[in-house]
Amino acid sequence: MNKPIIFLDSGLGCLPYAHFFRFRNGAEDILCLADRANFPYGPKTKEELTTLLLDLTERVVQKYEPKIFVIACNTATLSALDILQERFSSLPFVGTVPAVKPAVKASRLRSIGVLATARTIAEPLIGELRDQHGRDCRLIPRAAPELVEFVEHRYSAASLQERREMARRYTDHFRAAGADTLVLACTHFLLMRDDFIAEAGEDMAIIDSLLGVCKRIEFLLDEGRRAPAGSEGEARILVTGTGPLEPYWKHLSGAYDFTLDGNL
Repeated sequence: MNKPIIFLDSGLGCLPYAHFFRFRNGAEDILCLADRANFPYGPKTKEELTTLLLDLTERVVQKYEPKIFVIACNTATLSALDILQERFSSLPFVGTVPAVKPAVKASRLRSIGVLATARTIAEPLIGELRDQHGRDCRLIPRAAPELVEFVEHRYSAASLQERREMARRYTDHFRAAGADTLVLACTHFLLMRDDFIAEAGEDMAIIDSLLGVCKRIEFLLDEGRRAPAGSEGEARILVTGTGPLEPYWKHLSGAYDFTLDGNL
């Protein structure tokens, strides 16, 4: 593997972003780093997250010499992106933030639901993005730690009915609150994107940051970092922590056509 593009998350949330990027940029080497040892990120304080992310990034940079580092986690981005950019100043970082800007454009009723972790909901950036792009819009935030746990540990074995029922719990909540647009502001939730779209129906738009993050990576690649045209990139998954990996890692790595390398 040449200098890869790293996609970091506390768990499975890195997969939808890496997979979407790979579909558009097949020549690039991709390494998904799932920080299972510190899952979940949502309940942790900003200081705790910053400390563990600085240590983990240092280890990854020394071992793999990435050319771009994607923090495929809203919580980690809001907590530590600025500090990571300062510490590793020669390495381009791409963060993920709640896709409030496209949600403002999509909302007819000017009422937007934001589904995220508690840590992301607590950050002022969501309100700042609303003020910047649509001050007239009302935000309806909801933390869903139970959904993060469901996606991480049960999603791969869940039936279609179970996944749809889980998504409906939130679409019904936001619809009752008057929202016509829902931002999936945790990267884990993107694994259930199709389920949310199905339950939202025609009267609620489901918004995410997949395309925005991908375009930002491509912009950085166009500054002279692209792999040679015609080459075929590798796509691998590493998981932190000790002990055997749960069976769902093998299942999902196969579903996304990534090679599971095991523990970091």
